[in-house]
Amino acid sequence: MLLTDLLHPGILEALAGAGHGARVLLADGHYPASTAAGERARIVHLNLRPGLLDVTTVLDALLRAIPVESAQVMVPPEGEPEPPAIAEYRARMAPAPVETLDRFAFYDAARSPDLALAIVTADIRTYANLLLTIGVRAEGTLTPR
Repeated sequence: MLLTDLLHPGILEALAGAGHGARVLLADGHYPASTAAGERARIVHLNLRPGLLDVTTVLDALLRAIPVESAQVMVPPEGEPEPPAIAEYRARMAPAPVETLDRFAFYDAARSPDLALAIVTADIRTYANLLLTIGVRAEGTLTPR
């Protein structure tokens, strides 16, 4: 029995095989995961119906399961307002840095051979995509039994 609240076997398997510097893509329901994800990445579809599971919900579960070193978000073209999801991610990720990338730079980053896992959600918010870089476990974070 696991002690974490993250129970999805495919996600756990991909995270267990990923190490420091590996990346995890949390994609909204609009993201073209079949063409804009690293070829080695495991793709997990959690998009049962629009809006049922969003990126923020998945992020909250992942932040309790893995250390995150940094993140990248997709932003709209210059001159358009920043989507509310991005402020939400920054608040949850603090103090880890969150870098902004335009749409095509984000796609290029997600196609990296370092992408270990892509989780496709049913998030209906636009520009709700998030690319995490896995950090290292701090000493003393495992409680001895």
